[in-house]
Amino acid sequence: MSRMIPHPLMTAALILMWLILTRFSLGHLVLGTVIALVAGWAVERLQPARPRIRRWRAIPQLVAIVTWDILKSNVTVARVLLLGPNHPAYHSGFVELNLRLRDQNALALLAIILSSTPGTAWLEYERDDGRLLLHVLDLRSEDDWQHLIRNRYEALLLEIFE
Repeated sequence: MSRMIPHPLMTAALILMWLILTRFSLGHLVLGTVIALVAGWAVERLQPARPRIRRWRAIPQLVAIVTWDILKSNVTVARVLLLGPNHPAYHSGFVELNLRLRDQNALALLAIILSSTPGTAWLEYERDDGRLLLHVLDLRSEDDWQHLIRNRYEALLLEIFE
C-alpha cells in the first residue's frame, strides 16, 4: 500500500483540497485522486531531505517575526507604494546576498518567507557560493536589506536548522 500511495496524508489532503476548490462530482473525485497520486509519486521520487530541527523554541519567534513583517509589508505596499502620492519616488531593484544557510529545508523556508512578503521576490540562488538574488519593490539601501535578512530571518533559521 505504501508503494501505491507513498504519502497517504498528503494524497488525502490534496483530494480534499481539490474537491473544496471545485464542485463535488464523481468526475472531480476521480480527477483529484489521479492528480493527488501523481503528486505523491513525484514527491517520493524527489526524496526530500527530512528536516532536523535543532532548536524548537526559536520557531514561535520566527513565526511572530514573519507574521508581523508580512502584515507591515502589506500595509506599506498598499498605502504608500500603490495608493500614495509618492509612488514614483520609490524604485525597485535587485539585491545580491551571501547566505550562510546551507540546509535545504532552511533555504526552502527562507524562499517561502521572502516570496510571501509583499515587495520581495526570490529570484535565483547559487548553491556553490550561497549567493541569492532578490528583487525588492522599494530599494532604498542594499545594506539595509542585507542586514534585515541576515539578522531577522537567516539568524533564526540557522538557529533552528543548523
